[in-house]
Amino acid sequence: MDIKDILEKCDHTLLRVDCTSEEIRALCDQAIRYHCASVCIPPCHVAGAKRYVGDRLTLCTVIGFPNGYMTTAAKAFEAADAVKNGADEIDMVINLSMVKDGCWADVANDIRAVREATKGKILKVIIECCLLTEEEKVHLCKTVADCGADFIKTSTGFSKGGATREDVKLLREHSPKLLKVKAAGGIASLQDAEDFISLGADRLGTSRVVKLAMEQEKLAGAPDEKY
Repeated sequence: MDIKDILEKCDHTLLRVDCTSEEIRALCDQAIRYHCASVCIPPCHVAGAKRYVGDRLTLCTVIGFPNGYMTTAAKAFEAADAVKNGADEIDMVINLSMVKDGCWADVANDIRAVREATKGKILKVIIECCLLTEEEKVHLCKTVADCGADFIKTSTGFSKGGATREDVKLLREHSPKLLKVKAAGGIASLQDAEDFISLGADRLGTSRVVKLAMEQEKLAGAPDEKY
């Protein structure tokens, strides 16, 4: 698979707690240059990034991140605020306590509240696969789809594990066709990226692919317009 095809599926990501505005602007510049699907950045940087990029780039941010145990009202407010500030896509974390308690109606209400606050925007629901049983993952495929989300996402990248090939395959097999899959966390190589895409991932949450593209470009002495 050509690296350009992989880059087009990447949400170029920087969610480090101490990231600076300068780093966010550099991230945006890289995403524009390499034609990434979006940048995924902390909510506090969305307004500044929007002023910087205008309509040149899709902005994604995270809600209820990374633990997901905020109240539903807090998540809905955070999501609405992010949209007001210029976010085009929202990646929310589910309430894992509700999942473990088997409170599926509450899980669904949590997602629906954020869906309502983000009408017209892309919504991705992070289920944190590394903390779930296979049965819970399968159940969430249906729940996320029923709540009107656009993507189901494997991981925050801030828990004890990231995306695995087995999880991407499982989510794709048990999700309706209209529900897309995003793999995130631990995508360290082009082979990882290609494998996840071949297993059904429509998006990748990573910063590594752009770095690999930059390394390839440097080694090849390629001109700026290559990508």
